[in-house]
Amino acid sequence: MRKPVLLVASIAAMSLMIGGCASNLTGDSYSRDEARSVQNVRLGTIEYLRPVQIEGTKTPIGAGAGAAVGGIGGSAVGGGKGSYVMAVIGAVAGGLLGAAAEEGFTRTQGVEITVREDDGSLRAYVQEVEPNQIFKVGQRVRIMTVNGTSRVAP
Repeated sequence: MRKPVLLVASIAAMSLMIGGCASNLTGDSYSRDEARSVQNVRLGTIEYLRPVQIEGTKTPIGAGAGAAVGGIGGSAVGGGKGSYVMAVIGAVAGGLLGAAAEEGFTRTQGVEITVREDDGSLRAYVQEVEPNQIFKVGQRVRIMTVNGTSRVAP
């Protein structure tokens, strides 16, 4: 009776940890280090737009949480030495699944924005799609850069 409770608690903990790994890559999000820093602003016109996928995070947290859940779940199968073997197999499988789950949960839809800047240069920027912001070819935009991070905004 105790092992299923541990399994459910472990799965819940893994879900919370993976959800906490998600970062925000939208054009209107700033890190604490970027806030209140002077930004370099350039102007330009959008030449091309292309939808892209931004891969999810790949930290040890997803694999570690998955290994813990898999190990606990595997140890519930069999008895004696079989229980230990299944715990190891469960931990390895859980680690692989946890890593894949973390990457999948944190994957986002992005947009590649190619801008002809007013100085004549052509540059592409990738950022997460924002539901309330629609870019169009020919639109004038601002490119803000702070601490090496650039974002495009109307």
